[in-house]
Amino acid sequence: MGRVTGVTLLQNDTRSETFIGFVADVEPRLHAALIGSWGLEDAREATAEALVYAWEHWEQLASMDNPAGYLYRVAQTRARRLFGRRQPAFPPPPSDSMPWVEPALPAALASLPERQRVIVLLVHSFGWTQAEISAVTGLSHGTVQKHCERGLAKLRAALGGEA
Repeated sequence: MGRVTGVTLLQNDTRSETFIGFVADVEPRLHAALIGSWGLEDAREATAEALVYAWEHWEQLASMDNPAGYLYRVAQTRARRLFGRRQPAFPPPPSDSMPWVEPALPAALASLPERQRVIVLLVHSFGWTQAEISAVTGLSHGTVQKHCERGLAKLRAALGGEA
């Protein structure tokens, strides 16, 4: 067994502090980005899986230009292994605690292609900018904009609104 020195402990403390700061910043955004693909509960598990990966590969991840985007792809891969390619389960909107929500919205969202669903939810439910979505998903700004526009048009058509 190797000898632990004060320098080793200091390096581990710095590593831990850096990682804790990274998790505090990325975890809520990563979870939100995964909800559109996997639903609330499965997104929570996929996020946890990705964060375990991040801890195990922290030195490599910390040196990347877009570690959150890489971790998003890791989470998607882990989720596909865990859950297959099933549709996300969106809970029905609660009637008492929230403002009125169109009852057909969960089914209409579930019918969207995955990228459109994720982007529409991030923009219109979580208030993300297209730049923030681009940074996490690794998609270009133009691709994010097109998926948002197309997803909204499909939702409007499905819900009987103006196209």
